[in-house]
Amino acid sequence: MYIVNLINDNIANMSNIELKNAGLKITLPRVKILSKLENAEKHHLSAEDIYKELLNDGEVISLATVYRVLTQFEAAKIVIRHHFDSEGNSQAVFELNHGDHHDHMVSVKTGKVVEFYDEIIENRQKEIAKEHNFKINDHSMILYGEFLDEE
Repeated sequence: MYIVNLINDNIANMSNIELKNAGLKITLPRVKILSKLENAEKHHLSAEDIYKELLNDGEVISLATVYRVLTQFEAAKIVIRHHFDSEGNSQAVFELNHGDHHDHMVSVKTGKVVEFYDEIIENRQKEIAKEHNFKINDHSMILYGEFLDEE
C-alpha cells in the first residue's frame, strides 16, 4: 500500500485534509479517486467512470479498489451515492458532498443530470410537512424526463 507523505499541488492537499478529517489514512488510491471526483466535468461519476479515467491516466488500480474506496468515502460522508434511472438502467453514481442541498433532473434518454435548487419548492415542502405535523429529516427530489434540446 502506498502512503502519500508530501504532495505539492493544491488539489492533493485539499484531498489530504478531507481524508484526514474523515478519519481515513491518506493512500495513493484514495487521493487519486478523490482528485478525479474533485476535477470531474460531470459531477456524477460511476465507479466505472472513475476506473476508466484512472486507467487512461496510466494508473494501476482495480475496479474493486475503486468500489471499496467509494464505499469508504460514502461512509465518511465525503461522497453521496445516487441511483439515477435512465434508458432502463439504474447505476450508482457518486458526487462530492459539499454540504449544500440540491435536487436533480435526469434525462431518461441520455442520462444527463442537472442539479438545481429552488427556494419556492423547498418552502412548499416545509409547509406541506407542517400541515401534516411531519418533521422532515432529509429529502431527495429527482425529476425524470427529457431535455427539449436532446435529439
